[in-house]
Amino acid sequence: MNTNTLEVDNDVHDMNRPTSNRIHFTKDVKNAIDKVLKTDDPMDSPDFNTVDYINQLFPNEQSLVSIDETIQRMQCEVSLIDDNIRAVVRGQTNTGQDGQMALTEAQKVITTLYAHIIDVKTRAEKTEEMVKEITRDIKQLDCAKRNLTSAITTLNHLHMLVGGIESLNKLIEKRLYGEIINPLQAITEVNQHFRQYSDIEEIKNLSQNVDKIQITLAKQITEDFKDAFSPKSTGVGNVGNKQRLGLNQLADACKVISVLDPKVKKELLKWFIAQQLEEYIHLFHENQDIAWLDKIDKRYAWLKRHLLDFEDKFGAVFPLDWEVSERITVEFCRLTREQLTQIMAKRSNEIDVRLLLFAINKTQAFEQLLSKRFSGVTLEIVTTSPTLKVQPENPNADPNAPATIGLFQDQIGNCFKAHLDIYIKSIDRNLAELMEKFVEMAKEPLKVAESKTTVFPSSADLFVFYKKCMVQCNQLSNEQPMYELALVFKKYLREYASRVLEFSTPKLLTTTASIGKSMSLLTRDMQNLSTAAGQVFHNFLKEGDTQRFSREDLIQICCVLTTAEYCLETVQQLEDKLKEKIATAYANKLDMSEEKDVFHRIISNCIQLLVQDLEAGCDPSLQSMSKVQWQSISNVGDQSAFVNSICANFKQTVPVIRDNLATSRKYFTQFCHKFVNAFIPKYINVLYKCKLTLSDGSNNVLGCEQLLLDTHSLKTALLDLPSIGSSVNRKAPTSYTKVVVKDMTRAEMIIKVVMTQVQPPAHFTQQVLKLLPDITIAEYQKILDMKAVKRVDQLQLIDLFKHTASHVAVIGDGISEITSSSTEDDSVQTHSELNVNENPEAGSSSTKGLNVSEESGGTAAPTGGVTSTPKRAFIFSVGSFTGGADKNADGTSNSGSDRGRIRKLESLLKKRLP
Repeated sequence: MNTNTLEVDNDVHDMNRPTSNRIHFTKDVKNAIDKVLKTDDPMDSPDFNTVDYINQLFPNEQSLVSIDETIQRMQCEVSLIDDNIRAVVRGQTNTGQDGQMALTEAQKVITTLYAHIIDVKTRAEKTEEMVKEITRDIKQLDCAKRNLTSAITTLNHLHMLVGGIESLNKLIEKRLYGEIINPLQAITEVNQHFRQYSDIEEIKNLSQNVDKIQITLAKQITEDFKDAFSPKSTGVGNVGNKQRLGLNQLADACKVISVLDPKVKKELLKWFIAQQLEEYIHLFHENQDIAWLDKIDKRYAWLKRHLLDFEDKFGAVFPLDWEVSERITVEFCRLTREQLTQIMAKRSNEIDVRLLLFAINKTQAFEQLLSKRFSGVTLEIVTTSPTLKVQPENPNADPNAPATIGLFQDQIGNCFKAHLDIYIKSIDRNLAELMEKFVEMAKEPLKVAESKTTVFPSSADLFVFYKKCMVQCNQLSNEQPMYELALVFKKYLREYASRVLEFSTPKLLTTTASIGKSMSLLTRDMQNLSTAAGQVFHNFLKEGDTQRFSREDLIQICCVLTTAEYCLETVQQLEDKLKEKIATAYANKLDMSEEKDVFHRIISNCIQLLVQDLEAGCDPSLQSMSKVQWQSISNVGDQSAFVNSICANFKQTVPVIRDNLATSRKYFTQFCHKFVNAFIPKYINVLYKCKLTLSDGSNNVLGCEQLLLDTHSLKTALLDLPSIGSSVNRKAPTSYTKVVVKDMTRAEMIIKVVMTQVQPPAHFTQQVLKLLPDITIAEYQKILDMKAVKRVDQLQLIDLFKHTASHVAVIGDGISEITSSSTEDDSVQTHSELNVNENPEAGSSSTKGLNVSEESGGTAAPTGGVTSTPKRAFIFSVGSFTGGADKNADGTSNSGSDRGRIRKLESLLKKRLP
């Protein structure tokens, strides 16, 4: 903007200042105004700025030529707006006058309307008074009609009551129960109607007469039933002066009883059911032989015959809703339960498990039959014991579980629960016998090829027996007996683990045992003394040899392992199923964690035995490795004999273990892990014992290279260990590969350190920390022993090592800050130059191990990326502090591209740590 324009800005600046009279609208009001007054004029914008608008009109000096025209146009617009405002103001003035006139007119209309409303209200009141006068007589007539109707109805009811009482008395004398039903129901209802007039003496007398009729009927019908069902009578006829009622009359009498007080029906049924079961009580008295458990089915047969006979003879007498057959059955169950409880309490010493199960099975079958035959509507009335209430069906029940007995469950069988300890003791005895059988089976070797499984058949037999016992006990009771059965299961699971699995696990003979076995040959076979003595001397000569398992022993150990795994998984399923079946009060007490721990311990022991055996097969090879004169090797050839021996041991042992653990891949993987974790440290310890220094104090490079070649071959063999000798080349687990690569690469780094010259000491120390960042002083001293460094020189080198290592640890924090800025551009190049993956199968597993760069002559660096590089080792992963080329163990130098990075790092360190 030029000078003139800026002057205009200053002139209009005062115009743009806010004033106190300025009106501010809300956002909603502004949006409404925009919808009504749609315009593109920038002056209508709420954030209009006069300065910006003028600058937009006159952007330069040349544009000021049209300023007069612009001012004139603006004045025209202002004049037009003023005219519009005046017109609007005049219009608002006229509108106010018109509104006042309209208000006055409305007030007049309201006054007129109010007068009309008052007039209408007055007329309505007069009309209402006229209607009341007209309907007054009609209301009187309506009230009279209601009173007359009520009086007529009451008189009719009274006539019915009086006449009904007279007729009922006559019908009762004649015992015409079929004709009594309808009038009895009628007078009973009418009598209820007259309860509100009980203060009238005549009505009170009539009501008392109705009560007497009901009492007379109840007493008379009860006597008639007792006469009709008297044990002395054989049929319907005359007994003394009384005439027995026929079945049809008795059926009518039952209908009359249904109208009377419910207590009458209850007392009649109680007497009748007791009369029907009187024969059963005498027949199965506890003094009778037929009452004992071995003849319990005769009790149930008696009820079946009796119910058939009762329904055939008297089924038509009682109404269906009385459920007389079911009531007889329920009372039969109660009596039977009480009788069996008493007789079993007196003769408990005569009960054995066979008799108990026989009685329970017969009872359950009978209860199941009753549940299908009857609806159980009378059970809640008769049953008082909380243990005998009808149990609702469980919607979450297992569809494969045995069917429940149903509504009549434990109506009789509840008496057997107090004696179920006999059943539990029987299960204990059976399991003890079964365990002895399993122990005998364990003494015979398992033929895997014939059985096509490595799991002992006895374990499957044990759990099949467990399942049968659990199902059977669940049918008997799911409370305390089920919990005691679970304790028995736990006991014999531990016994099976100790007496079968641990007994079947092969064990190596100790030295004392082998000597004792050898001496026993002399005492056992004195007739052939020379043969026995020769065998003894042969055993003494082999005393120092490593003891190994035979192929059959390895297979046996694998079988024990897979059987323990099967038991472990099945015990968990058994525990879950028991908790599902057992009552809730006992479910929280049930715990089989100890038994699962036992099988876990057996599995770990088997894996440890397999590892020890494979490790023992490698011990002679490692001993021969330590005896090799590495300083005398004159040429580098194929891998050494001890490596061939170790590989042969792998090929001989591992396939047997892998094939027999085909169904337990996770435990085979554990075996491989544990073996390499035990073998590689032992190999490194033997490596420290190898002498690689010549008589003149220099390293035998050929011996080091041969040992490095052997170590690399052994690493390859260990990586192939899980699939060695297999026709299927399955890739080893990543976790296993990482362990092998990491630990065996450390062994290779030890050899590379040994190949490095001790002089100069600073370079040697730096090379040690570079190749072995986490080396300890003890390991550093072992490396010096391998190089045959004198003790005096070792002290100086150890002091230098301590000083260098501590110095690197001190500056570690500074290095971490430097690397965050200086290594972003160089990390990719450094990683690609210093890391070469020797094992293509290792894959991503190299991120935790160390890979040797063969191009750099033995240098190595962690392959986990810049972020995972240890602080102490980072300096040495990019070069030395000398500023020159980094010398490797064989005298070669790294590429010149590293010098610039080294100098840059050196200058940064000098600034931070002068």
